[in-house]
Amino acid sequence: MTSRITLSLAALFVSLLPACSGDDAGSGASTGATPDVTICTPDGTAQSEADLPAVALIPEAIAALEQQLGGPQQYFEVNATARLVNLFVALNGATVAQSWVYVDGQLTSNEGQAASGGTFVADNVDLRPDEVLGTVRTQIPEAILETFYVHGDGKGNVEYGVLTSAQCGGGLDVVVGADGSVKSVDPV
Repeated sequence: MTSRITLSLAALFVSLLPACSGDDAGSGASTGATPDVTICTPDGTAQSEADLPAVALIPEAIAALEQQLGGPQQYFEVNATARLVNLFVALNGATVAQSWVYVDGQLTSNEGQAASGGTFVADNVDLRPDEVLGTVRTQIPEAILETFYVHGDGKGNVEYGVLTSAQCGGGLDVVVGADGSVKSVDPV
């Protein structure tokens, strides 16, 4: 099954590479001539470690927030980019989400907003930060891993995923296990 997902992941990513016209005016459209088309070819350069989502900061950010708020919290989502961690705390019976940002060891927050969805607690997060991005990086090395997320599945469990973009446009939402195993892939 993993090899089918792997092949699907690579094929789907390649299919999202858009064609770019070299002529914005659309020459040839009225004359019947075929316009010049350049197909985007990724350079194959792997994303640097410094530009990957900072998955290892997620437990640190959760611990800092729970210390500041005085105890365990319910979360709609926690996500990491290369520079920060966003935490969406479920309040008022999971009808309000308060967003927090963790950057350089500091927390800031915004006012809560109406929300709904699945929630989870920190004890449900069981990440392997050194492994969780590995399969996606191996299978589609030209992908740009933008965000790693953890969110509630509606049953009190967590789901992990990676939002990627292609060097030539398009993107994928890759749902992964805590060990990085690919569970599903959807275009975004």
